Amino acid sequence: MFKESSQSTLGNATFENYVGLEQGYSEIAYQLSAHVLTLGYAVMLAALFYFILTIKTVAPKYRISSVLSVVVMVSAFLLLFVQRENWVEAFTFSQETGRYMLDPNHGGDLFNNGYRYLNWLIDVPMLLLQILFVVSLTTSSFTSIRNQFWFSGTMMILTGYVGQYYEVTSPIAFFIWGGISTLFFIHILVVMRKVIKEGQEGIPDQASKYLGTIWWIFLFSWLLYPVAYVMPYIAPLSESGVVARHLVYSIADVASKVIYGIYLTMVAKVLSDASGYRSSEFSDDTSVTS
Repeated sequence: MFKESSQSTLGNATFENYVGLEQGYSEIAYQLSAHVLTLGYAVMLAALFYFILTIKTVAPKYRISSVLSVVVMVSAFLLLFVQRENWVEAFTFSQETGRYMLDPNHGGDLFNNGYRYLNWLIDVPMLLLQILFVVSLTTSSFTSIRNQFWFSGTMMILTGYVGQYYEVTSPIAFFIWGGISTLFFIHILVVMRKVIKEGQEGIPDQASKYLGTIWWIFLFSWLLYPVAYVMPYIAPLSESGVVARHLVYSIADVASKVIYGIYLTMVAKVLSDASGYRSSEFSDDTSVTS
């Protein structure tokens, strides 16, 4: 799939670099990737303001969920910004080929998806944890669910991080580490489904519907990540595969962080209203009537 000479030059680099070395990127592929990466961190910045401005629209007991969304947005914005800058710096326009090429001798950084994994290592445990500050568990232990989320979320990212370094040089290692990561991913899905089902018990219908929507958002967005992970084997040595990977990762990030967080805020708002809470736009004073 990749030339042996290229493998000795780049080693365990991601397939984006091999495409840049072997054939380079057309103007549209290069710019589309840059624009998708830019849109990714821009959405995170916009969502940051949303979560800050809506914190006081929910009762104090639910606000930790919004605070966690704020932290997630800051982390995602900063690291996705670095990811975009990494893309721009890794490839330079070649007058000879008329394409954006990777020059392994120019002294700059290779393109590295590790920035995304660093972002997920911060964000995934918090994304999983924040729903526990909105729903009420009826039979499960908060501590047990929290620990399961943290452990499986962290291990899922770490094993995927290791695996992505072998996506070109060792398909066996790539899929073994990806398979281990998937086991933790499946466990997260099972636990999240359990949390949502318990959370839907005894709450207003609108809040229950929102939680149902959260499950489908969660399932859809998180299933996109494995697709992006195996993109080197869906579209090998292809600039279209690189653009597709950027697009899939960006859609997944926006859905799993921004849209997920917004729906959690909507659930918290319905539950707050049902408890008699009324937010005050101009004062810190609030009243909660049972």
